Amino acid sequence: MIYKKQMLKILMVVIGTAVAALGMDMAIYAGFGSVTLAVLWQGIAQSVNITIGQASLIIAAAMVLFCLFYDRSQIHIGTILYQVIYSLCIDWFAPYIQYGSSKMINFLLMILGLVIFSLGSALYSVADFGKGSYEALTFAIVNKNKFSIQKVRIVLDILCVLVGVLLGGKVGLCTVTTILLSGVLLQQFVKLLKPTVNKIVN
Repeated sequence: MIYKKQMLKILMVVIGTAVAALGMDMAIYAGFGSVTLAVLWQGIAQSVNITIGQASLIIAAAMVLFCLFYDRSQIHIGTILYQVIYSLCIDWFAPYIQYGSSKMINFLLMILGLVIFSLGSALYSVADFGKGSYEALTFAIVNKNKFSIQKVRIVLDILCVLVGVLLGGKVGLCTVTTILLSGVLLQQFVKLLKPTVNKIVN
């Protein structure tokens, strides 16, 4: 029974990670600037001449290191599994993301990408098998200080954007939209998925 639960959690982490990576790429390549965390990735990628996926690994390592000292409970084998799959999928999906000339359609696809990203993030978060590095950082601060997910995510998003811009990352409508929506969407999807996931796992 324990083995089956572990395998189910791993499956949710893998699926949630792939879904989140797809949503991230959809938002990034819509042409309205980058998702908040991706602004930081882009800045680092340009600064040291690496891919966005590789830059995401560097940022993830820093976030995981912080969580190990601040709230170790957020880190699990799923955290490492997530980040490896996520970084690979970010680079793998990118060439297949194509957009037309209609800015309205591209904007709607960008919004859809943010929704998909938040859904995937919530799925691997509620699997309780170790969160992704950014989610681990978010929930570590939330749990230690009793802040809301929405407020913590907004502050972290703003910090990522500021540092990313200084390093050369691209900002735009997508960046602002992410700051306004990602925390809200993540919180709502967590509330929606958690009872169902707990019921299935247990």
